[in-house]
Amino acid sequence: MKAQLLLFVCLVGFGVFGVCQAGGLRKNFYRDRCDSAEDIVRNITWKHVSGNPNLAAKLLRMHFHDCFVRGCDGSILINSTANSTAGKGCNSESKVCQVLIDSVSFQFKKPMWKVLTGRRDGRVSLASEVFPNIPSPFANFSQLKQNFSNKGLTVHDLVVLSGGHTIGIGHCNLFSFRLYNFTGKGDQDPSLNPAYAEFLKTKCRSLSDTTTTVEMDPGSSDDFDNNYFVILNQNKGLFQSDAALLTNKGARNIAKELTNRAKFFTEFAQSMKRMGAIEVLTGTAGEIRKQCSVIN
Repeated sequence: MKAQLLLFVCLVGFGVFGVCQAGGLRKNFYRDRCDSAEDIVRNITWKHVSGNPNLAAKLLRMHFHDCFVRGCDGSILINSTANSTAGKGCNSESKVCQVLIDSVSFQFKKPMWKVLTGRRDGRVSLASEVFPNIPSPFANFSQLKQNFSNKGLTVHDLVVLSGGHTIGIGHCNLFSFRLYNFTGKGDQDPSLNPAYAEFLKTKCRSLSDTTTTVEMDPGSSDDFDNNYFVILNQNKGLFQSDAALLTNKGARNIAKELTNRAKFFTEFAQSMKRMGAIEVLTGTAGEIRKQCSVIN
């Protein structure tokens, strides 16, 4: 499935943006040479998402992972070589950024925010840089705060962007310790809603289950909405990293504010713009990759 997803991004991105060259991150970067580029991407993306509701969540994760490792430079698309193991196998952007906004916006039939364009592709992708940079589902609040601070993002961005968990699924092995062995003594995480914990146990029946998946936002995992914050405030956050947001007073207050649907949409758009600006390459930096998965 990951290979198919990467192929989709490559076909959309390079089929349109590969012929558009200029410099500087801005709105309507492709207007002069490819005026219809963004419309083409939107139409293709909406067509695919309409037939596969899970695609939006997958693209959202890809964008997040790409931006947190060397910035938003499409490095997640690069293949490994004989001399270097790339980050692609662990988890893009010049291509992913526009595709992402269109996939998330599909249900609203209009863009949720305006993507600044003009990014160039990175030339480096190292597997060794993935896990030190991407926030872990097992992280506590201090670790999450540091992860985001390292990228120039605030606690506010941390809480808001965690709202991306309103769509998609999670694998049992990333949270089942909260059900069966929270402190290493065969116990359950006391911060997890007891009724929700019992429900999760009917899905994830042991610590050894590495294949079963559950909705991160039960009953609403295909809809991009603010229900994540509603259930989070009921102590139904799936991952340890979700529950960690409630352990800090400031973050907890933000999570309560985001139970307001309109506020969440507004704040998510702003935080996504800030994340999309992490360490971007423009002008003569980086390159415009001729092949999706190979450095020029």
